[in-house]
Amino acid sequence: MTTARRPATLNDVARAAGVSRSTASRVIAGTGFASPYARQRVRTAADLLGYRPNAAARALVRGGGVRLLVAVAGSSPAVLDDSYVDQVVSATARVCAPHGLGVAVEWVPLDAPGRLAELTDDRGVAGLLLVNTTAPLLDLVPQRLHGRAVSIGIGSAAVPSVDIDNAGGTAAIVRHLYASGRRRIAMVTGPPWLICSHRSVEAYRRLLRDAGLPAREVVGDFSAARGRTAAREVLRRWPDTDAIVGISDATALGVIGRLRADGVQVPGDVAVTGFDDIPLASVTAPALTTASHPVREIATAAATVVLEQRPAPARTLFPSTLVRRDSA
Repeated sequence: MTTARRPATLNDVARAAGVSRSTASRVIAGTGFASPYARQRVRTAADLLGYRPNAAARALVRGGGVRLLVAVAGSSPAVLDDSYVDQVVSATARVCAPHGLGVAVEWVPLDAPGRLAELTDDRGVAGLLLVNTTAPLLDLVPQRLHGRAVSIGIGSAAVPSVDIDNAGGTAAIVRHLYASGRRRIAMVTGPPWLICSHRSVEAYRRLLRDAGLPAREVVGDFSAARGRTAAREVLRRWPDTDAIVGISDATALGVIGRLRADGVQVPGDVAVTGFDDIPLASVTAPALTTASHPVREIATAAATVVLEQRPAPARTLFPSTLVRRDSA
């Protein structure tokens, strides 16, 4: 019977190198003084023993925390069920795992942003990733987390932003619809409180204004359920509508479902587009024309900025490109 080998500890490294534990700790952490001779012996011993420092334990010692907090703003806890949040959390976990850091995800109610202050008061929080960010949340990020907090959405002087180019993706969609002959283009928008979604609406309005066409807007909430009700509202208010731009793929799929149930042909009567390019978008009937949104890449970049703890650009914007399919 074989026995699993015990992972090497810092004490093992210090013993093998013939130095004190504190000297070994300084060399491994790269802080404080140690002679070139001691550094070489410690590094050699660590390599021979296969020693891997426990990032979580080191974080505890220096008071830096042992987990990254993903704080998601929303009107209800249901926001945590969104596949978008799932992708953010899983990508963040992949970045944190090699460093021995855990990931916690928490809902922050829109009507109680002070909840963020309670969550970040926990010294176990090593860094912060804000999702669906609002201005009040940015103001509540504690100073101790400045340099260790990033927003996926709007940012501030103290909290850099990593986000998608909503305006660019939406503009590509509207130009595509116009080029295909659509002239009565409506939009199901996002919730007014989510500032980052305004960029899509502004791009839509600007392009229609430049073309001399009126904007037709119905407020949505990114969900398929709201997309279904919004589709009927659009056609009730503007029966001659020949295209509907959904703020998200889920919204657009809801729009398509309602239109088809009501006997409206997509794209024959009304073209429909989304935004996100979720996996389902390519397998629906008709397949959904949309704009790309590399959520995992964005979350990976944001989490990396948090862990590196070095100056980052105030705003990093990922491009969004048109994905042409059958619905428009």
